[in-house]
Amino acid sequence: MNKLLLLFLGVLLSCGSNGKFSKTETASETAGTFSAQVHRHPPTAVYQKDMLLGEFQREELKEEPFSRWFEAGYSDFDPNDEAMQTIKENISDYEITLVMGTWCVDSKRETPKFFKILDEANYDTEKLTSIAVDTNKSTPGDIQEELNVEMVPTIIFYKDGKEVNRFVEYPQESIEEDIAKIVSGEEYSHPYAQ
Repeated sequence: MNKLLLLFLGVLLSCGSNGKFSKTETASETAGTFSAQVHRHPPTAVYQKDMLLGEFQREELKEEPFSRWFEAGYSDFDPNDEAMQTIKENISDYEITLVMGTWCVDSKRETPKFFKILDEANYDTEKLTSIAVDTNKSTPGDIQEELNVEMVPTIIFYKDGKEVNRFVEYPQESIEEDIAKIVSGEEYSHPYAQ
């Protein structure tokens, strides 16, 4: 019985599941509900009950309460040299959109690694858009629908204005090896590709 309860709780807390949260409650409705507690940060990020919501800058992940997991995940990550060489040679050709949840275990694990990869590749972060979703995986303006995001983190790679591929939720090999395949044009399918 206890194992069944733990399994059920694990499914509810998964970053790929909407769990008990109603799909009809949008991020903009949620933001309105807590308007007295909302504090805006440029460009459109919203702090809401220890959660970022909307477009944000990396520096916001270095602030409490996010810095606890971001700084540790960043400093503890040592990416594979061969994968990093491939990334360094190719990533500058891409614009990237990161969609993550500051509440999500998978996002907390992969997002610091992703930023370290970008740093080590000397990626021009002017070509990066970072978006935080709520626990329903929604944002003000429903950006997630336009981007077809169902799981987080989702990292979308664009070349010449067209989506080339995406990393979704967890790696097939490792985040740096998966990204190396994407940016080098190798065949790659994320775990939920049909």
